[in-house]
Amino acid sequence: MNLLDIKNLSVRFGDANAVPVVDGLDLSVAKGEVLAIVGESGSGKSVTMMALMGLIDAPGIVSADSLQFDGTDMLRLKGRQRRHIVGKDLSMVFQDPMTALNPVMRIGRQITESLLHHTDIGKGAANETALALLQSVGIPEAERRLRQYPHELSGGMRQRVMIAIALACGPKLLFADEPTTALDVTVQAQILDLLQDQQRERFMAMILVTHDLGVVAGRADDIAVMYAGRIVEKAPTRTLFREMRHPYSEALLESIPKLEAPNHTRLAAIGGRPPDLVNLPPGCKFAPRCPNVQEKCLKEEPPLIEHGTPGHEYACYFPVGSREGAEARARNVAASRNVPGTVAAGGGIA
Repeated sequence: MNLLDIKNLSVRFGDANAVPVVDGLDLSVAKGEVLAIVGESGSGKSVTMMALMGLIDAPGIVSADSLQFDGTDMLRLKGRQRRHIVGKDLSMVFQDPMTALNPVMRIGRQITESLLHHTDIGKGAANETALALLQSVGIPEAERRLRQYPHELSGGMRQRVMIAIALACGPKLLFADEPTTALDVTVQAQILDLLQDQQRERFMAMILVTHDLGVVAGRADDIAVMYAGRIVEKAPTRTLFREMRHPYSEALLESIPKLEAPNHTRLAAIGGRPPDLVNLPPGCKFAPRCPNVQEKCLKEEPPLIEHGTPGHEYACYFPVGSREGAEARARNVAASRNVPGTVAAGGGIA
């Protein structure tokens, strides 16, 4: 049985008729598994995690056919019942530790707070556990850091404190929401390695949220690619990189800077901009930016279904690597050169 099983998750802000920020999302995570959710800013990644943690209040509306965590229906839980799970079995590393940490509370107290709430240990044992946690996440002079405030620590150390707080009660599932935001490249690698080591040591399931496919290449078992509140491709990590099918997944991969590229090589960017969720286009939501777009894409939204390799799902009529996709892209290239009667990338007829 999966540790986390989500069916048809929807998140709206406003009334029931409001446009969903997350729409029809299905996800599952097994015990000890690492799932990466990848996509641009605004694709719904963080909102999904907040919904699962129960952190979306009115006017937000969260609905789902099923939201099962470790056999418990999270949608049926009341506030006090949910608080017994969130912070203990289900925890989260937030994007910005400077705003997530309490600026007027010492680091030690912020770590022991969840321990004293969720466990039966006393204050002395909680302080010892907090010290051990800081040491386990690689913070030097851990005993002194316990008495400091967040503003006295560097960005990398604050993120390590966030990880220590999230791991304090031994969660079964950890959400890591863009855990390397605003950190320099060297510290980013250290934080990601730390999360990976802790996940393996504890056999803990983890959902890693990021915009960078390169970050998750060797760190996730499965990858789900999100666009405009929907999953557009989902596969085991090796399968996704070997048989990438959705043009958006391809565009995310191409936008990663190449170390072997010559100096002053122009960075690849995804053309256009993400859609306005209040005024979504008909058909495929990526169509206005897609190099493979055809008339069918503008009228009918492709379903997310399994193709070929077991566990590999994608929503595209003209996928990357297929004959149909190659022909569609060739027609769009011809259209961009003003060849009449073909469909141009971006949805117009040349």
